[in-house]
Amino acid sequence: MSAIATGGRRRGTSRLGWNLLGLLVFVTVGFPVYWMVDTAFKPAKDAIDPDPSLLPTGLTQDNFHRALDIADFWGPVGRSLIVSLSVVAIGIVVGLLAALAISRFAFRGRKIVIVGILAVQMVPAVSMIIPVFLLLNDLGQYDRLTGLIITYLTFILPFTVWTLRGFVVNIPRELEEAAMVDGCSRTGAFLRVVFPLLAPGLVATSVYGFIQAWNEYLYALMLMSQENQTATVWLGNFTTKHGTEYAPMMAGSTMMAVPIVILFLLVQRKMAAGLTAGAVKG
Repeated sequence: MSAIATGGRRRGTSRLGWNLLGLLVFVTVGFPVYWMVDTAFKPAKDAIDPDPSLLPTGLTQDNFHRALDIADFWGPVGRSLIVSLSVVAIGIVVGLLAALAISRFAFRGRKIVIVGILAVQMVPAVSMIIPVFLLLNDLGQYDRLTGLIITYLTFILPFTVWTLRGFVVNIPRELEEAAMVDGCSRTGAFLRVVFPLLAPGLVATSVYGFIQAWNEYLYALMLMSQENQTATVWLGNFTTKHGTEYAPMMAGSTMMAVPIVILFLLVQRKMAAGLTAGAVKG
């Protein structure tokens, strides 16, 4: 009994240690979000207080009104939504077709394609700004949403292909073969058997692509003019030669985070399943 009790205490201590570690990680990750929202509702003078309070003191909505008045808000948000949703839609369609080809078909140069997908992701995005600018300028796509969409696809699509490949490989070929024996064509077997099983992976990959396109700043700053700026560049309006208006900036950041939060709330179950579905093999 003594050994059993000792083992139980050890398991309890270990569980308590992991719970404390998880709590520490949660606080570390969540504190910047809390501070952003807290600052968004603080009076402007409290946001620049050298001795700030961790707990909310006076709550105000003036920062949100200031954020909406300082520059056009809905225009940049609308452009960011158009770009992000377009990148996700195109990336998922093209990425899924490429992932199927790599996973299900043997062709010459297949390994080179896989290595190339990995190699592209290792190239720093900042190193491609000048070539991308010159190319889009030659194509007449500078300061256009279509040019920004194409640019975002260049670094989101490789990740999409690689991630979806893991999900496709995780689905046994026998399921497709059984459907084809029952009379389905290869396309019908994919639509009726494989595609429903890929839903969690598609959702997880789509959310990642949306977040990357929504939060991207550098290319949007370099490739778009003031009139066609996206939401992330719009936040730069709070920094002027007179200083930075931190409270309205945090209010704008909070409003920008709302679409991401809503997206996560809508797809959280599929997202959780998709994050682990493609990690078994492949």
